[in-house]
Amino acid sequence: MEKELLQEDAQIIVIILIAILILLLMAGALIVFFFFSRKKIINAELEKANLELNYQKNLLHSTIETQEKERKRIAQDLHDAISSKLNIVSLSTNVLIDGKINKQEQQETLHHILEITTNTLDSSRRLAHNLLPPILENFGLQAAMEELCDEFNSSKKVQVDCDLEYHNSLDKDKELHIFRILQELFNNSVRHGKAEKIVVVMRDQEKITIDYKDNGQGFDTEAVLKKKGIGLKNIESRVEILGGEMSYSSTIGNGSEFHILINK
Repeated sequence: MEKELLQEDAQIIVIILIAILILLLMAGALIVFFFFSRKKIINAELEKANLELNYQKNLLHSTIETQEKERKRIAQDLHDAISSKLNIVSLSTNVLIDGKINKQEQQETLHHILEITTNTLDSSRRLAHNLLPPILENFGLQAAMEELCDEFNSSKKVQVDCDLEYHNSLDKDKELHIFRILQELFNNSVRHGKAEKIVVVMRDQEKITIDYKDNGQGFDTEAVLKKKGIGLKNIESRVEILGGEMSYSSTIGNGSEFHILINK
């Protein structure tokens, strides 16, 4: 009898030990599971952070690249439109000061100086207009965009249909970004896409929406994802600065479409 009780106790102890062992194994398995799960979560978070960091680096690089391009363009415009002409005025003025030419030549030189200074003034106005269109500063975004559409229409190279609705809901800095975005899209459509027709629809509601479409040559979106041109980088940078979103679609030979959402 005592022997049977001892055997039962031994069996109970074995069962308890086995149960404890199973619990330990389960606990170990849970610890390993949570460890690797946490590791995966951390790796995913690190990967997301790295992607965000790379995106910010690319955005910053794009912004700097665009700024440098703009500075070079302004410098070239200043040289071509103003500096070289002022050099001619300086030379002509020195000729007048020397007094070695007759009255007829003096009159011709003065007329030449007047013509150059008039052209230089026109060039400086155009340059200032490109840097900050006066109509945007004085009358707002809608008037500036309407003028931009009219300018491209008057070129006879492309037909532009603009359906614009804007209620002056943004500050001037944001308006300038939107104007530059449209300007860049127009230039890309005409210069690179060889478009003959452009349609722009802008609405000012809870968010500002811009739908842009052309019938140009289009582009390979997969190739663009791998290597974007400065124009598209410039547009994306401005949309990012505005805290907005942009999507686009295009196929070779079938034009391009852009959809932009901008938060107020």
